[in-house]
Amino acid sequence: MKVTISDVAKAANVAKSTVSKVLNDSPKISQDTKHRVREIMKQMNYTPSSIATGLARQSSNTVGLLVDMSKGSEFLNQFFYNIIGGIESVIGPLKYELTLCNVQHNDEEGDFLNRLVYNQRVDGIIANNSVLTEELSAQLDQLGFPYISIGESNDPASWVDFDNEAGGRMLTCHLLEQGYSQPAFIGGEPHERIFTSRLNGYLKALNQAGRSAPERFIVNGQADEHEGYRAAMQLLQGSDRPDCIVCMTNYVAFGVLRAARELGIAIPAQLGVAAFDEYPFSRYTTPPLTSLNIDTFKLGVTSGQWLMDLIQSKNTGSRQLLLEPELIVRESTLRHLS
Repeated sequence: MKVTISDVAKAANVAKSTVSKVLNDSPKISQDTKHRVREIMKQMNYTPSSIATGLARQSSNTVGLLVDMSKGSEFLNQFFYNIIGGIESVIGPLKYELTLCNVQHNDEEGDFLNRLVYNQRVDGIIANNSVLTEELSAQLDQLGFPYISIGESNDPASWVDFDNEAGGRMLTCHLLEQGYSQPAFIGGEPHERIFTSRLNGYLKALNQAGRSAPERFIVNGQADEHEGYRAAMQLLQGSDRPDCIVCMTNYVAFGVLRAARELGIAIPAQLGVAAFDEYPFSRYTTPPLTSLNIDTFKLGVTSGQWLMDLIQSKNTGSRQLLLEPELIVRESTLRHLS
C-alpha cells in the first residue's frame, strides 16, 4: 500500500500541515522537527504524489551542476570550467540555464532534495560521482528525477567518464617501452574511485610485463605539488629507488620534477616522469612532461546531451560511456636507448 502524508504525520506524531511545511522547507518549522520528519519519510519510502506529478509537469528550464565547495580540487581547475563550457554548449541553445549548487557531505541530503528537487528549482542534475552518493542516487531514482554522473557510478545511473584504468596502462606501458624497469605511482587517496582505476591500470601493465611493484613504490596522498615533492624526496633517496614515476596529476608531477632537480637526478636519463593530466604544466615544464590529454569539454557535452534526453523523455534508459584518453609523449620520458 502506498504511504500517504497522513501515515508520515502519524508516525512522526505531528500534524499533516507540519509534514507539508517540512516538504516546502518552511522556516517556521524547527530544524529538529525537519530532521525527524525527513528521517521518517526516508524510512517509510515516502514519495509525495503531488511532488512526483509536479516534477513531471512543471519546468524551471534550469539544470543544476552539483559541486562540493569544501573540495577546492573539484572546482579550482581548468577541467571544471571545460566541463561547464561543454554543458552550456548543449543546454544554452535549448533555452536552459546552468546553475551551480553547493552540496557538502556534512549537509543533510534531505536539505538538498528540498532545496532543489522538491521545490522544483532544477529540471535535472549533473554531478561528480564523489557528490552523488549511493543513497542520494537511490532517492533520485525513486523520484524518477533526471540526473547524470560524471564519473563511474552504480547502476541504474547514467554516467560518462574517461577510461582511467586504460590511462594507467598507457602511461606505464610507455615507460616500460622506453626501457624503464621500476615504476612508482604517486598521488591519490585509497577511497577515491578515480585513484583505484588509475592504479589498477598501472598494476595491470606491470603484471602483463611480468613485473611487480614494491608496496613502498605506491604512495598515497593529496594529488598536489607538495605531496609529489614529499613522496619523490622519500622514494628517490632510498637505496632501491624507482627509475620512473607515474603521477596522479600534473601538480604531483611538478613536485616530482622539483625534487629530482634538487637531488641532481637527470630527467629522463635517470628518471622518467609521466602524468595523467595535460593541464596546466605539461608543455611548459623542464623538460616538457609526457601526459594524457583528457578532453573534459567532451565530458561536459556528453553529460549535457544525455541529461537533456532524459528531461525531454528522448531516452529513459541508463547509459554508460568511457572516453579514451590520448597519450602525448614529451621529453620527460624519451630516454635514448642504445
